[in-house]
Amino acid sequence: MDRAAGAVTAWLADDVPGGRVLLINNSGIGAFGPFPEPDLPRQLQMIDVNVRGLVDLTGRLLPVLRGRGGAVLNVASTVAYQPTPYAATYGATKAFVLHWTVALDAEWRGTGVRAIALCPGTTRTEFFAAAGVAGGAVRLRGALSADEVAAAGYGALAGTGSAVVPGLLNRLMVAGAARLPKAWAARLAARAMAGRRSAPAPWLPSRRRTTIFRSAPALGRAAPACRVRCG
Repeated sequence: MDRAAGAVTAWLADDVPGGRVLLINNSGIGAFGPFPEPDLPRQLQMIDVNVRGLVDLTGRLLPVLRGRGGAVLNVASTVAYQPTPYAATYGATKAFVLHWTVALDAEWRGTGVRAIALCPGTTRTEFFAAAGVAGGAVRLRGALSADEVAAAGYGALAGTGSAVVPGLLNRLMVAGAARLPKAWAARLAARAMAGRRSAPAPWLPSRRRTTIFRSAPALGRAAPACRVRCG
């Protein structure tokens, strides 16, 4: 992580010396099934990638953000709003991302740096297959595309909120889940999630963390992306 943060800082200084900075923490892995399936190392990898890597990189690059102004966009999930049986560790990591981001946004108010949590629901990507969800078990009808989710994240930069849930159906689901007692929400989720597990895709530690770092004079404007892979 030292090397990654150093590479990004050097790239900004040499190639994009001016303007505000947008850090997008988008890396994440998942696993579905009764804990600790598929195995305990996978559960710990989820915590390392989804939580530790995000906190580490943000902390290392915060001096740059404070010096130039900008924002941190952390990708959480709609599962952050409720307990998620059969994806207990994954859901807990996303709950951390949501609450940590909202708290940071309150801490940073008035500093010129914002923190925003992007909480998408089911999205048309390869995530579910890689996480071990049985084929066809996740209904993709009405699911947003990755481009639509990204657009919602960039659009949030123009607002004042610290969390955004793309899609009307996702917002309705989150509103309902957040109002249920946690035990009720967990039981309902358990019924919905049971039976969705298949064999997880092979996990490649060498691709454990991919960070996309963007800088532009105005947040939301297209800018070169620097991808740094660690691990």
